[in-house]
Amino acid sequence: MDWTKGNVRNLILLVNVISYIVMMELVFATGNKNKTVEIARMLGNRFKLMGLGEIGCFEEIPETTGTIEGNAIQKARYVYEKYGYDCFAEDTGLEIYALDMAPGVHTARYAGEEKNPNANMAKVLEELKGEMDRKARFKTVIAYVRSGNVLTFEGIADGNIALEKQGMEGFGYDPIFIPQNENRSFAEMTMAEKNQISHRAKSFRKFLEYLDKEKE
Repeated sequence: MDWTKGNVRNLILLVNVISYIVMMELVFATGNKNKTVEIARMLGNRFKLMGLGEIGCFEEIPETTGTIEGNAIQKARYVYEKYGYDCFAEDTGLEIYALDMAPGVHTARYAGEEKNPNANMAKVLEELKGEMDRKARFKTVIAYVRSGNVLTFEGIADGNIALEKQGMEGFGYDPIFIPQNENRSFAEMTMAEKNQISHRAKSFRKFLEYLDKEKE
């Protein structure tokens, strides 16, 4: 073969086209834009991430099982059974030891159905006022439904609840959660720093390891 510059360019183009065609599509069952951005960065260009709007799903997906793992499975199954797409969903809970592991499955709605993060944090800080034991953990469970089969991947980040909000980055409870071996909250870290140690990142690394093996 005559390896001219033109041939090399054509070969590179062909490889890129093939890579795009075989790129695995993943439907992420969430309406949370912050989570979508965070996960898209973790996926990089290995997979094509699709949101619920891209498959025509605009309704509220039920989360009624009473457990973090159960809610993740319920959301992924809902999309698979109603829209026919292999799908993954995640559910995350903040578990505070001094509050008997609350808010737990009620993390997003701890202060009400409005899902207001500032109200949620204010409620936690009020309930922990004067409490010396501020040990807590974030727990994420990813449920992946493929051809009707369910797999789950768990990630946990241990830490403590701050005395007050710290930092402006992140979302949810990030300003009051200080991960283990850190004096900064998640909200004081860059996304790259957070993605090295967060509960969500840990669960997604396990998930991506599985997906990479599945593609081989």
